[in-house]
Amino acid sequence: MSVNEENIIELRHISKEFKTSGGPVTALSNIDLNIKKGEIFGIIGLSGAGKSTLVRCINLLEVPTSGEVIFEGRNLAALPDREQRSARKSMGMIFQQFNLLAQRNVIKNICFPLELSGVPKKEAEARAKKLLELVGLSDRANSYPSQLSGGQKQRVAIARAIATDPKVLLCDEATSALDPDTTKSILELLKRINRELGITVIIITHEMKVIEAICDRVAIIDQSRIAEVGRVSDIFSNPRSKIGRRLILGDAVNNVSFDQSRKIRISFDGRSSMEPVIANMILSIKVPVNFLYATLKDIGGTAYGQMIVQLPEDETDAQRALTYLKSIGIKYEEVTEADV
Repeated sequence: MSVNEENIIELRHISKEFKTSGGPVTALSNIDLNIKKGEIFGIIGLSGAGKSTLVRCINLLEVPTSGEVIFEGRNLAALPDREQRSARKSMGMIFQQFNLLAQRNVIKNICFPLELSGVPKKEAEARAKKLLELVGLSDRANSYPSQLSGGQKQRVAIARAIATDPKVLLCDEATSALDPDTTKSILELLKRINRELGITVIIITHEMKVIEAICDRVAIIDQSRIAEVGRVSDIFSNPRSKIGRRLILGDAVNNVSFDQSRKIRISFDGRSSMEPVIANMILSIKVPVNFLYATLKDIGGTAYGQMIVQLPEDETDAQRALTYLKSIGIKYEEVTEADV
């Protein structure tokens, strides 16, 4: 997908503090983030990291304690009330629990934000029918939420969120309550909406597989701060933060046994997933190596991820292995237990 480099959203020094009976709690601390027009941007973190608070600050459902939310070059909080309301209408939002109105059927749920915007009834219904076709639910217009599956409810929620033709779609854990097959279909729908309607999509999730499947770039949030941000392929191939390595490499890497032998971390960041890099290295240097850990993702036929390898004890053999990797352009670095 071709992404316009213009920033549609800029978060500048965003902090959010909640007052509780036990004292103030910091949910966000000095967040700086730029989101480009037309991209699918992911924000991932563990439970309690602050990601849901962050997405609510973007459209001012939560007002930041300090900092600025810049939308299309304007500070949202500084806008006159009418202009602020108009800007916020340019940001649709969907949630984990769908938030449909139980007493309204599907088409009336989709019409609801149009009614609030003063759109005439016939025009609103015509728009809703087109959106039902887009999300694949033309035959469920008169059904009620209680008659729908979880995936169908989320499709209705998506149609409702884009009914007013927003520029940004905020998705707060939108697939967490869905099974894997339904999650896949919802993500494909979001990609289609991004591609065909040009809507910038912001995904909040704790699932790396969601980021892998749909996002152009990702920010990792940890303990109320941004730990790292970059292209998904770059983060997958070489996570720099400890939380990034945990989310991408998984907890199994912690079980790697570290002794005094030399070990390297090999990064795969764009080679064909069909290329047997390590097998070819062993055949070339004619010395076995010990695999300690590997996590590789095939994204569009390209390999991304990391592998921890124990080098041969003989220094000459070890150097031959490193020379071979360097000769074919494979990135690597020596690691100790503290680096994992």
